[in-house]
Amino acid sequence: MDCPVANENSTCPLPEGKLILRTLAMPADTNVNGDIFGGWIMAQMDIAGGIMSKQITGTRTVTVAVESMKFIKPVQIGDIVTCYGNVVRVGNTSVTLDIEVWVEAPLRNSKQACPSFKVTEAKFAYVAIDDQGKKMVFEK
Repeated sequence: MDCPVANENSTCPLPEGKLILRTLAMPADTNVNGDIFGGWIMAQMDIAGGIMSKQITGTRTVTVAVESMKFIKPVQIGDIVTCYGNVVRVGNTSVTLDIEVWVEAPLRNSKQACPSFKVTEAKFAYVAIDDQGKKMVFEK
């Protein structure tokens, strides 16, 4: 899809997967440099993955692993943070998801060619658990 802000010879990359979570980066979420904490972003990804894993399994899930997370660009106060998810694998007791975080930065003064950009991505693995917190098989 072409980006409405970019010139006619360029295209903007788009997020992959299903939109799961959308929130706003606030001053309380910043580090001493004024950028949003990486841990806060990771927490948003985990919340998004938890929502998606629960939708897939139909039961409680817990995070068991996060793989290969790399921060690409900083997130700033006022940025709109969006998490997208793709299913990588569905097993008998677990789900693995690719979670991407994209930002819309309406308050930044820079003139960006595209209205949103990716700031990080990672694989999250979740395991279905029963009421006693033990791993369980879920129906697909």
